[in-house]
Amino acid sequence: MSLRTPLGQVLGTGAARQGVHHWWVQRLTSVALVPLSIWFLVSLLTLSSFDHATVTAWMAHGSTALLLILLVLVASRHSQLGVAVVVEDYVGGGLRTLTLVISTFAHVLLASAGVLAILRTALRGFP
Repeated sequence: MSLRTPLGQVLGTGAARQGVHHWWVQRLTSVALVPLSIWFLVSLLTLSSFDHATVTAWMAHGSTALLLILLVLVASRHSQLGVAVVVEDYVGGGLRTLTLVISTFAHVLLASAGVLAILRTALRGFP
């Protein structure tokens, strides 16, 4: 016996009408993080040194800057989704909404700062 309404069973949505969208986005971001993280680690390990000139020259390549920006954005979104799940599960009442809003703003701020730092560094090293 199911406690779901017939319409809920057909549509596959829960009480929040979100269905499995949140779950799918979190899984997709985790899958996207695997090759991006491997690329990042391998790319760093192949650098001859970690001085400012070498890293700036590495970041000045268009593909490197693009992949770094993708890494920052995908990691930020994945983190935001994970934090939201924890907050929804363990924070109650009006504090839940406030915490979710603050968490979202913090993730957007950190992602924006990361993208700005990558762009400034990459464009400064651009010939």
